[in-house]
Amino acid sequence: MTVEGPAGRGQAGQTETLPVEPEEEERTDQRESAVTDRPWLVIVWNDPINLMSFVTFVFQKLFGYSKEKATKLMLDVHHKGRAVVSSGTRERAELDVYRLHEHGLWATMEQST
Repeated sequence: MTVEGPAGRGQAGQTETLPVEPEEEERTDQRESAVTDRPWLVIVWNDPINLMSFVTFVFQKLFGYSKEKATKLMLDVHHKGRAVVSSGTRERAELDVYRLHEHGLWATMEQST
């Protein structure tokens, strides 16, 4: 690429050759894109320590769930051994798991299938 030098610098009409790097095309593998589009699930697991009323309270406090929804999720944890309590981006799921751990609940995250 040839570029005219600015007026007043060097000799008038002098040209300078600058290296030009080829533009890189951003390629996205469809499979990779599909993997990143799937939401992350936050799973709370049953444990023998926490009271059912406390688990219900934590779900209400952290996720803003109604008492009915929090109770249903708590019963899923109690009877089925686990419940999906939230889903979203990986960063959000990591935060939710961290907050559940802060309250003494056993929680993990996994990507939706």
